[in-house]
Amino acid sequence: MCKDLAEVSRYAMLHDGVFRQIKRHLPGPFCFILNSTREVPRIVQSSRKTVGIRVPDNPVTQAILQQLGHPIVNTTACRPNTEPNLDPAEIDDLFPGLALVLDAGPGATVPSSIVDFTSGEAVVIREGAGNLQHFR
Repeated sequence: MCKDLAEVSRYAMLHDGVFRQIKRHLPGPFCFILNSTREVPRIVQSSRKTVGIRVPDNPVTQAILQQLGHPIVNTTACRPNTEPNLDPAEIDDLFPGLALVLDAGPGATVPSSIVDFTSGEAVVIREGAGNLQHFR
């Protein structure tokens, strides 16, 4: 997760056409798969040299990103083959090794939409929250 498009451009290659398309949807409930730059740590890169980027519109997440001054890696809190868990207390119980669970209220009930731009064209990978009409 990045705080803004300027930060995204440090970690992902944003050609003019891609930049224009994602700019109107951020911040928001989208994850964009983009070709990564050399700034992306190998541990979060796929073998295809791509990275999933989000710029969330959640005020708590944005405040954390602003204070940290760098992106954070996140994932959905769920066990394999289960639905995502939205309750912070249950997440704390399910994952006892976590150092911290921040209770900012329940998360979104609809997952983010995922759009792959690695080919230069928008390919919808998962339909979720957010309006996808501009990507079709």
